Amino acid sequence: MTQVTALAVDEPIRVDARRVSDIVNELGETAAQTVIGIALEQLAGALAAVDGAMTRGDLADTVLNADKLSRLAWQIGLSSLAGVAIDLGRCAEGQDLTSLAAVRARLMRVGNRSLTQIWDGGIG
Repeated sequence: MTQVTALAVDEPIRVDARRVSDIVNELGETAAQTVIGIALEQLAGALAAVDGAMTRGDLADTVLNADKLSRLAWQIGLSSLAGVAIDLGRCAEGQDLTSLAAVRARLMRVGNRSLTQIWDGGIG
């Protein structure tokens, strides 16, 4: 009989604390909270847009939305999310559908955890 083992999929989420601190120092805490809150809403929208493009099988739109997502993530210091979005865009550009499915799952996992971590962790 074949034995199946469930693997726990867990990886650390990297937030560039220096980038977040720079935003706070540059804008002040109140304005930084507003800017980061808006950025988080845009990130959530971009994450949904990537997922929607993938559901439709639109690889060109997947690449565009993954690029937007990676840029937004870098701007507010979500380096894990930015890296996975870049990986997803590369898989879509190369039409590597097997890898794309795996990276999509990773993007959703890392994206949701990143948004939660920066929102719950606060800024400053």
